[in-house]
Amino acid sequence: MLAVPFPFADRTKVLLLMCLAFVRLYRLTDGVMNKYIAEFIGTFFLVLTIGCTGIGAGAGVIAPLAIGAALMVMVFAGGHISGAHYNPAVTLGVLIRGKVNAPDVVPYWVAQLAGAAVAALIVSKIFRAGVAVTPIAPQIGPALLAEFLFTFALVYVVLNAATAEGTSGNSFYGLAIGMTVMTGAFAVGDISGGAFNPAVALGICILGISSWANIWIYLLADFAAAVLAAIVFQLINQPMQTTPIATDEPPYETPD
Repeated sequence: MLAVPFPFADRTKVLLLMCLAFVRLYRLTDGVMNKYIAEFIGTFFLVLTIGCTGIGAGAGVIAPLAIGAALMVMVFAGGHISGAHYNPAVTLGVLIRGKVNAPDVVPYWVAQLAGAAVAALIVSKIFRAGVAVTPIAPQIGPALLAEFLFTFALVYVVLNAATAEGTSGNSFYGLAIGMTVMTGAFAVGDISGGAFNPAVALGICILGISSWANIWIYLLADFAAAVLAAIVFQLINQPMQTTPIATDEPPYETPD
């Protein structure tokens, strides 16, 4: 596994500065930071669950079930605030779909990556400190395909369950999204690690579950899958299904 390019103390200082910057920006922008804080919190608990169940928790079905459940409850918790993406690839897909404002994309990504990094550091340095971790060694071809397919499935489900007019106002979108990730983790977790999310990829690299040398697999496959899923969504849905949802706060409509 490649070494992290700077010491833990320096990483901690950077993360603390990022958190202080979020607080300062929140005060300056009169609450506009709410959606970014929601993205940070949701991604944080997703990666925290991945780390705690994936390291030192024993084998079995616990990890996929817990990860899917964590994502589900966080989607329900934050959907009305930020759209509950918790995933840079989902944010990209929702952008192409037209349900997130372009100026929000980079702040969403920063919040998601920061949440993943902080969670991974807490797991590796506190909750699972001293636990030996053997990095996965995925084969590039199968790992790329596995990540691509299930990230496509995830973004496809997000767009159809949470942004289509025909499913507007439903109460199942969080369950559908969490179950998609759980299914992917069961199906191909042993092939690629089952990230389906660039922020999770960052987290598992910090945790030592995956090598830094393999992070490009997740970035390439996940973002490419998100683009294709958004294009397919636009192609197969009737025009009336892709018009803005006629509610004040649809699940994945970014608040102004």
